[in-house]
Amino acid sequence: MSSETTGASYASAGVDIEAGDRAVELMKEWVKKTRRPEVLGGLGGFAGLFDASALKRYERPLLASATDGVGTKVDIARRMGVYDTIGHDLVAMVMDDIVVCGAEPLFMTDYICVGKVHPERVAAIVKGIAEGCVLAGCALVGGETAEHPGLLGEDDFDVAGAGTGVVEADRLLGPDRIREGDAVIAMASSGLHSNGYSLVRHVLLDRAGLSLDAHIEELGRTLGEELLVPTRIYSLDCLALIRTTEVHAFSHVTGGGLAANLARVIPDGLHAVVDRSTWTPDPVFDLVAKSGDVERLELEKTLNMGVGMLAIVPEESADVALATLADRGVDAWVAGEITDRGDHTTGAALVGDHA
Repeated sequence: MSSETTGASYASAGVDIEAGDRAVELMKEWVKKTRRPEVLGGLGGFAGLFDASALKRYERPLLASATDGVGTKVDIARRMGVYDTIGHDLVAMVMDDIVVCGAEPLFMTDYICVGKVHPERVAAIVKGIAEGCVLAGCALVGGETAEHPGLLGEDDFDVAGAGTGVVEADRLLGPDRIREGDAVIAMASSGLHSNGYSLVRHVLLDRAGLSLDAHIEELGRTLGEELLVPTRIYSLDCLALIRTTEVHAFSHVTGGGLAANLARVIPDGLHAVVDRSTWTPDPVFDLVAKSGDVERLELEKTLNMGVGMLAIVPEESADVALATLADRGVDAWVAGEITDRGDHTTGAALVGDHA
């Protein structure tokens, strides 16, 4: 009588537990690089532990939290077979939301969903997340890798993350601090970042029929390389601004574009006016516009158009703010100002044409 098992098993259903364990082993060295003094224990526990007694130095600590993913940019990574940059995007999308209120990023967790666990691929994704956490100054305290055979193809994957930061209550940034005459400082994006890729993919790959391997002269690299440029992480740059000068608010330019995201932090009765002529968007934005005959309004409400973060500071603080960002290697400029329209409306507007 044969001793072989013929019944169903988790493995026969498509879930490889051993591959998952191998992925955890491969990612441990990268997670270790994000460790902060407040982190307790190591990778593999049921929960990540963070010593909250570190918050005792605050008079009234406010915890800030955010969660996000990177959208359909993961499809470009899958097609290119490049998995170690998408994690930068994930950290940027989460932690740059948290720093907007003036909070210091503390820790992050991730969730990676795959059709089939390829340990080296999962480890490469986590490597990128860990490197991003280092750039944001936060710890990666845990995560989850889930295998979904039958729902996702063997090479399909998605990533999401959640983060926590802390800010002193009386240093909370936002609309209440903004005043008429404040300067709007723009910080350059590294490219498309992680928003609008459904439009970008439709226009460049489907309509224009461009190949990810095609060298695009105006970009100076292949299309795939351009589309996978990691989202810039501004967290430590924003915290440096807070330390060196007065800051009233930040705005993270993500889905919805510059005007819509800036409007989220403008108080009732005031208006933000941003002058397009103060900067020239990177060539990739023009490529999307021309390839799909995309109207400017549609482009600007979908993509960041070359600005990834905005800081609103008193006019007299603008020079110090620009010098601080320059010292940190961030291209920045005064792009606009806060005005009083006198009609009790609020919002943000783009004026003029790009340089």
